[in-house]
Amino acid sequence: MNFGWSFFVTNIMLGVGLAMDAFSVSLANGLNEPCMRKIKVFAIAGTFAFFQALMPMLGWICVHTIAQHFKTFEMFIPWIALILLGFIGGKMLIEGIKNETDDPCLSKRLGLTALIMQGIATSIDALSVGFAIASYNLVSALFAALIIALVTFCICLPGVLIGRSAGTKLAGKAGILGGIILIGIGIEIFISGIF
Repeated sequence: MNFGWSFFVTNIMLGVGLAMDAFSVSLANGLNEPCMRKIKVFAIAGTFAFFQALMPMLGWICVHTIAQHFKTFEMFIPWIALILLGFIGGKMLIEGIKNETDDPCLSKRLGLTALIMQGIATSIDALSVGFAIASYNLVSALFAALIIALVTFCICLPGVLIGRSAGTKLAGKAGILGGIILIGIGIEIFISGIF
């Protein structure tokens, strides 16, 4: 495979398109936890980048092995995203409503399990990118996944930072807004996936 300009531009654009949901969820995470440490900011962006790279590779593997079974699974992708993001967003919304304090640092912290669920929910639609890169050999597919991961990381990092900054200003209401954003993203993924 020739790593020309079109290869890089195509995969950068794929990365940008795939990272939009992850950016919104990163923003919601920053809103919900405005006092998060810098290491966690990088961990959130890194988690989304990892899953955005993993899913196209899994899709590529499916195309080269069990493509007929992937088509059956593909119809469940919007439902999975809706359930995962709706559950996490609903939980965040309820905790934001229950939170009576105006101290933003006392908000509920995002746990590892919830972060992994968010990573899966926002990247599961990237499985279909495996079909877009099906003509690539393994090295090219891995390189494309790396480009997608870097683009996602670069988009999600400012998302968390912007949310964290706004969350400090919104005090106790940030968790409510973050929950609404997550539920909205789940609904958007569901509607666009079904229709």
